[in-house]
Amino acid sequence: MRALLRDRRFLVMLALGFSAGVPLPLTGFVLRQWFSESDIPLAAIGFTALIGLSYSLKFLWAPVLDHAPPPFFAWLGRRRGWLLSIQPPLMLAIVALGWTNPATAAAVTAAVAVVVAFLSASQDIVIDAYRIEILGEEEQGYGFACYVWGYRFAMLAANAGALGMVGLVGWDGAFLYCAALVAVGLIAALLAPEPEAPPRVKLAWGARLKLAVVDPFRDFMQRRYWLAILLFIALFKLGEALAGIMTAPFYRSLGFTRGEVAAVASVFGLMMTLLGVLAGGWFVAKIGVGRALIITGILQMVSNLMYVALNEVGRDMGMLYAQVGVENFTDGLADAAFVAYLTSLTNRAFSATQYALLSSLAAVPLRFLGGWSGQLAESMGWTPFFLLTTVAALPALCIMLFLLKRLPPPPRVPAAAATG
Repeated sequence: MRALLRDRRFLVMLALGFSAGVPLPLTGFVLRQWFSESDIPLAAIGFTALIGLSYSLKFLWAPVLDHAPPPFFAWLGRRRGWLLSIQPPLMLAIVALGWTNPATAAAVTAAVAVVVAFLSASQDIVIDAYRIEILGEEEQGYGFACYVWGYRFAMLAANAGALGMVGLVGWDGAFLYCAALVAVGLIAALLAPEPEAPPRVKLAWGARLKLAVVDPFRDFMQRRYWLAILLFIALFKLGEALAGIMTAPFYRSLGFTRGEVAAVASVFGLMMTLLGVLAGGWFVAKIGVGRALIITGILQMVSNLMYVALNEVGRDMGMLYAQVGVENFTDGLADAAFVAYLTSLTNRAFSATQYALLSSLAAVPLRFLGGWSGQLAESMGWTPFFLLTTVAALPALCIMLFLLKRLPPPPRVPAAAATG
C-alpha cells in the first residue's frame, strides 16, 4: 500500500479525478439551486437536464481526442497536451458562468453552462484514456479507486463548498472559487508522466471512425437480447433521474435554506453514497450482479418514497437527514451493481470504447425524459410527482427479470476454488 501511495501515477489519478468532479455540480444541482433562488419556473428548471447532454454524447467526438494531435502543448504528449488544451478554457467558462444572471437572462446562463459541460465531458474523455494507458491491467482497480475518491471529494467541494461560498462572496465569487479548484488537475497534468504512445498507424478517418465506434457497437449487437439489455440500461436510473433533477427546487419549496441543503444533501449525502458503494460492492460479490441489480433496484425505487414522506412532514431537519441518508445509500448500492453490470457487458477487445459507448448512450434517454420533470412536478404537485418517479423504476426491473430468466449468470466459483 505504501509503495502504491509513493507512486505518483496514483496521486495524479486522485488529482485528475478531483478536476473531473468539479464541473458536474455546476451544471447540475448548484445551477438548479441558483435557478430556483432566481424564481425560474419549475418547467424551465427541469429542462436544465438537457445541459448535460455532452456527458451522454461524448463518444461522438472521442475519436478526435484519441487520434488528432492537441492544438496546444503538443510537446507534452498526446494525453497531457489535450488536458492542458482543455482545462484553461474550462476554468474560463466556469468563471464566465458566474458572471451571468439567470434572473434576467436565464438563456445566457444555460448557454454558458452548455459550454462548461462540453469542456468537462471532453476532459473526462482524455482522463479515462490516460488512466487506461498509464496503468497496468493489475493496477487499474486501485487507479480507478483513486480517481473516484478524488471525483467524490471534488463534488463535495464544488457542491457544498460553492453553496456555502455564495453567502460570503456571491454567485460570481463561488464560481471563481470552483474554477480555481480545476487548477488541481492542471498542475497534475503538468507534473504527470506521459503514457508511452503506441506506434502510429496511418489510417483514413473513415477507417479510424469504424475502429473506434462502429466495430465495438457491432460486436455488442451480436449478443443475444442486446436490445433488451440496452433498454434496461436506459431505464434503470429513470426514476432517480426524474426525482434528482427536482431536488433543489423541492427543498427550497419546503423552506430549507441554502446552508442546510449544503450541509445535509452534500456533506452527509456524500458519506452515505460512499458507504452505499462499499456495501454494494460487497453485495455484488456475495450474490452476483444480476440478483444484486434486482434487489438494489427495488431499494432504490422504494427510497423515492422518502421524498413523499418529507413533503408530508414539511420542513423538518430530522426527516431531511433521513430522506437524504436513505436515498444516497440506496443509490450507492444500485450504482455499484450497475457499474459492475456495465463492466461485465464489455468485450475486452473493446473495453474502453465499448464501456464509453454503453454508459454514454444509456444516459441519453434520461437526459431527454428528465427534462420534462419540471413540467410534471408543476402540473401534478410534489407528492404525485414523487410517486410517479417511484413507479418509473418498474419497467427496468421487469426487463432485468426477463434477462435473468433467459440469460442466467454463469455458476459462481467459490472463493477458495478461485484463489486455489
